[in-house]
Amino acid sequence: MRIGLAVYALAAGCALAPGMRMDEDAAVARGRANTKDGNYHVELITPALLTKLAEQGTRESPRLRDPDGDAPPRAYTVAPYDVLQVTVWDHPELTAPTGQFRSPEENGNPVNADGTVYYPYVGVVKVAGLTLGEIRTLLTQRLATVIAKPQLDVRIAAYRGKKVQITGEVLAPSTMPLTDVPARVQDAMAFAKGFTPDADPANVTLTRGGKTYQLDLLALYEGGDLSQNWLLKDGDVINVGDRNRNRVFVMGEVRLQQAKQMVKRRMTLAEAIGDSGGFDPIAANAGKIYVIRGDYDAPNIFHLDASSPDALLLATAFQLKPRDVVFVSTYRLAQWNRVMSQILPTVQILYDAAIAADVAARRF
Repeated sequence: MRIGLAVYALAAGCALAPGMRMDEDAAVARGRANTKDGNYHVELITPALLTKLAEQGTRESPRLRDPDGDAPPRAYTVAPYDVLQVTVWDHPELTAPTGQFRSPEENGNPVNADGTVYYPYVGVVKVAGLTLGEIRTLLTQRLATVIAKPQLDVRIAAYRGKKVQITGEVLAPSTMPLTDVPARVQDAMAFAKGFTPDADPANVTLTRGGKTYQLDLLALYEGGDLSQNWLLKDGDVINVGDRNRNRVFVMGEVRLQQAKQMVKRRMTLAEAIGDSGGFDPIAANAGKIYVIRGDYDAPNIFHLDASSPDALLLATAFQLKPRDVVFVSTYRLAQWNRVMSQILPTVQILYDAAIAADVAARRF
């Protein structure tokens, strides 16, 4: 009876062995069923695979190019709420009607919400949408009826009409006015005083005309990709995303299981394991290291056999992606030891109970 109880306990314990295990066959069967691809399999990390993944990354990461990147910048057109400064030579009463000691903005002529401006001897004229040269020609023609050969110049004393909103993970979220000097996304980042420590420069969106475009400013700053430095337009909204989703999950037989934050979306498999304290020297099976990427139904599963230390050189070249799961399997002997450590106390209790029952039966 005692032997039967012990055997039963051991069998039950083996079936309920603690810890996670990677069932490659089950994962492959699920992937083939969901993708209808008979070639779906767990891929062994080799130099050939690293080359293949690098080529795929280049093809799968096309960046949106600035649609106005090759076009020459257009002249600034006046917008409602801008303030014009009109200088008429030899006529200070028109140039600074409120006095020469006031600022050009205070002496200026504000553009109304309907795009019109009032000017003495000219009246109300429509100026919104016109360049400074076009406004100069218009005012010169109108003033010529009251002033002989008028000489005038038109400038903008205050840019108030055209704006860009900068939000998200920047140090100074703000509204940046657009001036006669063409501004680009990089100028907006400088205006907002740069990124916060939690910013993800590779995750920047630009909303324009009801559409949102994804920009990669990390490629701009580190790779010199000028196609990401878009020319800004009135009403653009720039949002810098955070890096909270740029994490790699390290699980299994490592010293420290954790969700590891990526730096600039870069982390290798070796870095993820090393930053987690390395393998558990007793329980880890270095020949069964997996990187699981994608969704549950048909994930991409990569297998590294690092039972030989030189194979870890492959881990230093394997680039992880956000939301990857790195899993280090348990050595079989460690699984058995864990089973035994949980079963033996129960077996001992059953054994002691059986002994006690046997002793009691003999007494009576």
